[in-house]
Amino acid sequence: MPGAYWIAHVTVTDDEAYAKYAKLASEAIAAHGGTFLARGGKAIQKEGRAHPRNVVTYFPSLEAANACYESATYQEALNHAQGASERDLVLVEALD
Repeated sequence: MPGAYWIAHVTVTDDEAYAKYAKLASEAIAAHGGTFLARGGKAIQKEGRAHPRNVVTYFPSLEAANACYESATYQEALNHAQGASERDLVLVEALD
């Protein structure tokens, strides 16, 4: 079974609220076997809309990635992100 990636592009508008999101989201991600591959850092935007924060997370499967997103802990985390950020998130299955 192939792994999967979360790819998030984020503009934070409220650092304090977003920090609460990040703490809970990190817990949910770890609980579902997720590993951060990129979390912020330098980026070169080539196409589309730029966001100052880009995050790539690896999961053991697309099902695990989706289960994480749907989990109660991650949904609680999202309550802190909403209104504190502009985000684009996609879950992508890796090559087998």
